[in-house]
Amino acid sequence: MSGLLSGRLAFVTGAGSGIGRVTSQLLARDGATVVAVDRNLDAANATIEALNTKNDHIALEMDVSSSDSISKVLRAVTEKYKRPPTIVVNSAGITRDNFILKMPEADFDAVVNVNLKGTWLVLQQFGKAMVEHNSGGSMVNVSSIVARSGNMGQSNYSPSKAGVEAMTKVVAREFGRYNVRVNAVVPGFIETPMTETVPQKVKDMVIMQCALRRFGKPEEIAEVISFLASDRSSYINGTSIEVTGG
Repeated sequence: MSGLLSGRLAFVTGAGSGIGRVTSQLLARDGATVVAVDRNLDAANATIEALNTKNDHIALEMDVSSSDSISKVLRAVTEKYKRPPTIVVNSAGITRDNFILKMPEADFDAVVNVNLKGTWLVLQQFGKAMVEHNSGGSMVNVSSIVARSGNMGQSNYSPSKAGVEAMTKVVAREFGRYNVRVNAVVPGFIETPMTETVPQKVKDMVIMQCALRRFGKPEEIAEVISFLASDRSSYINGTSIEVTGG
């Protein structure tokens, strides 16, 4: 497995924790050089320090909801490596759960700005760099099963992730002619800092509805992301892969 992504430069958002951190680890395991970005630089640094490979990985601070922040990081990456990434993983995401009748408008905006607009901004800026460099590549967006099922208290998060799926299909059509593939992963309930705050009785209910009767592990999402990043998925484009335990 170790050479599957060797020579590739991978860029991972939300790399400071959860799915983003484990994805960084697996991409490095498979030979990629990893640029781990997070709005929490200490967390991104911790991710890089945990990588057991000799590649020239770096951590950078970035706010996906800010186009200025993204362009600054893109410049820094291309200056350091003399090329843009050929693997881009959009896993930055936040929740601000509440019933719609109680949800402040600011909490709706915050979630949409990070989860949906943030993904759009990264696709736009990094996609442009990849197209101009003519190197092809793979972009993977992280959606969520609640984009399809809905979930009480997530009238902001659920549509933000549904938008990510719809956007994936559109951008895949636009980038395909440049040999840049764009796909989405649709995780079910995964053991991450984001799900730690879920009450136990809700977790029990979710587990009873899952065919495998358990939460997923971040590694189980990251393995699919690594597959989509590699040439093993060379004819998979514009699709969403559910990883939910059934």
